[in-house]
Amino acid sequence: MMPIGDLMVEHRLIERVVGLLEKECARIDAAGRVDTVFLDSAVDFFVFYADRCHHGKEEEILFAELLAHGISDAHKAMIEELREDHAAGRQLVARLDADVRLSCSRCDERVLKTINADIEALVKLYQGHIEKEDKRFFIPAMQYLSQQEQDGMLRRFWEFDRLLIHEKYRKITEGFEKTF
Repeated sequence: MMPIGDLMVEHRLIERVVGLLEKECARIDAAGRVDTVFLDSAVDFFVFYADRCHHGKEEEILFAELLAHGISDAHKAMIEELREDHAAGRQLVARLDADVRLSCSRCDERVLKTINADIEALVKLYQGHIEKEDKRFFIPAMQYLSQQEQDGMLRRFWEFDRLLIHEKYRKITEGFEKTF
């Protein structure tokens, strides 16, 4: 399997959560309230899984390896665009998180509209970003890597995933320790 196969499988899970966010927008419009439990979980998913796990493998392993291979200017520009998408996603998730927390203390129509706008922007960003990677970047980018390099990258992806859960819970523990 090519290393991009792992990344594309991760895209399918991200798309499922994006689809649930679209449903939450409709539910907010219909019910006039937010499901803070779902949105808190969605924020955690985007922070930990979509950004730290998925984007981490792209930025720290795939992009770094490709840039070390002297890729074309067009592919360098695409990597920069994808990194900008990742940064925009982080900002949108942070904004959604802040707005959901605001809705817990004050639930009015303006806050609900803001949350819907946050969700819609995040959905649009991820839909376009995934299409860009899956259809226009991943396959052409593999031309720069030998089969041996791809196999090595896949092993590095697995090691990255293996250590990630420990990183998450170490950070949670450190955060708790700071409060005591």
